[in-house]
Amino acid sequence: MPMVTLFWSRFRDDFDEAAYRDDAQRIHALAQSMPGFISIKTYQADDGERLSVVMFESEEQQSEFRKLAEHRAAQQRGRESYYQSYHLMVCESRREYGWPNPGA
Repeated sequence: MPMVTLFWSRFRDDFDEAAYRDDAQRIHALAQSMPGFISIKTYQADDGERLSVVMFESEEQQSEFRKLAEHRAAQQRGRESYYQSYHLMVCESRREYGWPNPGA
């Protein structure tokens, strides 16, 4: 079953948007290059809170991404320069199902 990381965040008022965008693009590309990567999607609410949903095939693969030096450095830059606050939750899927609408 996939491992899902939920990352809620709020930016500081004075964050450098261009620097953040560069970091985010590098980290997204790094995640996509990792074995077991499934997806990453980010959403933003009207009040500015953001939610990123990152999925890997297994806990081990998710953990390997988390341990990468480049990812660790980006996390540190986030704490120092980009985020006012964040909250992270790692979840294991207990059940999955869906319905592909053949008429859509």
